[in-house]
Amino acid sequence: MVLDAVARLESRWEAELAGVEFAVQEVPEAEELVDDSGPLPLARTVPGTPDSGDPGRPATPARIVVYRRPLMARSDSDGELSDLVFDVVVEEFASFLGLDPETVDPGYRGGLD
Repeated sequence: MVLDAVARLESRWEAELAGVEFAVQEVPEAEELVDDSGPLPLARTVPGTPDSGDPGRPATPARIVVYRRPLMARSDSDGELSDLVFDVVVEEFASFLGLDPETVDPGYRGGLD
């Protein structure tokens, strides 16, 4: 579903997507859960690092990590899960670019409300 979401964005954002890796993780890391006042995170963006010129520290791309179990817990069907995954990918990618989700995809529905 994450790959499908990225594929939907590729025609418009191919160059920008080339610098981003996407991953799926079961649940958030423990350090992400220290503040239990908010909802369980559904994804996170890990910033990349530029090439420092040091062969021991190569550049790394930005990475958007989507959390499988929290997304599944918020969805009642495969169709709803697919829509939520797409909206979460759009939100994280938009945040990475410093844009509004509606700019990234005009069909964005606001999956994290």
